[in-house]
Amino acid sequence: MKYWAYLAAKLIAAGGLLYALERLIDYALPEPTPFIEGGPWPAHHIFMHTFAMLFFTLFAVGLLRMIIWDQRHRCRTCLRRLRMPIQTGSWTHVLLGAPRTEYICLYGHGTLKVDDLQLTGYHQPEWEPHQDMWKELASLEELKK
Repeated sequence: MKYWAYLAAKLIAAGGLLYALERLIDYALPEPTPFIEGGPWPAHHIFMHTFAMLFFTLFAVGLLRMIIWDQRHRCRTCLRRLRMPIQTGSWTHVLLGAPRTEYICLYGHGTLKVDDLQLTGYHQPEWEPHQDMWKELASLEELKK
């Protein structure tokens, strides 16, 4: 629940920022009236507003993409950034093991497995939660004895 609430908070903050930026653009570069309705003749007013809104749209899409990318690379339990990427598989022997990157939570909450090669379409990253990493490691040590 905390994971989705954090995403909603980031989206609301980005929405507020984009709304304020859009209001600033409208204030600085008001949309000109068309020439047919008696608007100004110079075309640079029209182009300035059009390019400002174009760059605003590109910025908004880029910001949304960054928010989604950041959210995917966070721990589902503690919301910390996932660290220690490990490359597994092989690019030269795709049939034996497709290449993928694994990220882990430093506090042992889980592992995120992201496919690097997606031949059959997009595959969602695979989140594997861990109950207690230290108990798992201790049980492995007990098995070795």
